[in-house]
Amino acid sequence: MNKRIFGVLGIVSRMSNWNADFSGYPKTTSDGSVFGSDKAFKYPLKVMWNEQGEKVLYIKSLKLQENKKGEVEIIPRSLKERYEYIFEVEDLKKVKNRKIVLTNLFSAIDVKNFGATFAEEGNNISITGAVQIGQGFNKYEDTNAEEQQILSPFRDASEKLEKKKDKDEEKEDAKATTLGTKIISDEAHYFYPFTINPTAYDEYRKLEVTEGYTENDYIRFKETALVAATSFSTNAKIGCENEFALFVETEKDLYLPDLSQYIKFNKTEDKNIINIECDELINGLNSKIKNIEIYYNPYTTVIKTKIEGVKYFNIFTKEEVQ
Repeated sequence: MNKRIFGVLGIVSRMSNWNADFSGYPKTTSDGSVFGSDKAFKYPLKVMWNEQGEKVLYIKSLKLQENKKGEVEIIPRSLKERYEYIFEVEDLKKVKNRKIVLTNLFSAIDVKNFGATFAEEGNNISITGAVQIGQGFNKYEDTNAEEQQILSPFRDASEKLEKKKDKDEEKEDAKATTLGTKIISDEAHYFYPFTINPTAYDEYRKLEVTEGYTENDYIRFKETALVAATSFSTNAKIGCENEFALFVETEKDLYLPDLSQYIKFNKTEDKNIINIECDELINGLNSKIKNIEIYYNPYTTVIKTKIEGVKYFNIFTKEEVQ
């Protein structure tokens, strides 16, 4: 692929939790800014690719295993076991040809995009991905986290109940159903910067373990990145959708900064407004820019920018918006 891509990917979260920390609340920095990690964005892409029958290495998969007591357990596969499973290898330790391992790794669609840290005995390999996604910061200032109490239909059947001073209270507590908690954001709008650098795999092309990052690889990433969050409907993610994407295709010798820092988000009574304020930067480099596309939800959102030569598309239908 004879170009670089710089851009921004936007996710809306309504009454849901796009990326929780270990406390269950939306991730925040030390100053309270809400953000989503790059892992949160990559995961729905991997799930979608996996469902489409692509080879995906870095995703949780389960197996049945009998323990020493003769009990059959459900446990996650290790990285070695996942590799052996998707590439139909009997024992990775017996594979002494590292070129075969590298070729297999590059045939996994998530590795081809995001790279890999493959720390296995005899095959310690690190691949810097052509696609790099940064942290996605919430640009909506009025975001609030809300905690919901959820009543379970079942009582706690555990024999180890907490000891209480009042035995009658203990008996009543044992008969009662249990309570759970669900933590959500009322509304948040995350904007992720990303870059695609096809030259990242130049050395591996020389080793003949990959054809490099191709135009087809870019198209597959782009298609999935535009819909993966919308398609990923778990209980916590049911209100999360793709709402924005900016793709700036440039010559290979052009380098642009993090474009998400130039984006501002505001709400009006009628529609959301996304301001893209990097027009001076982009317009000043016009001769080195091949194509600029913006995908958004025209039913809820207005795009404001002075960038020249932009093509606008409906993020759901992919039809051009005039």
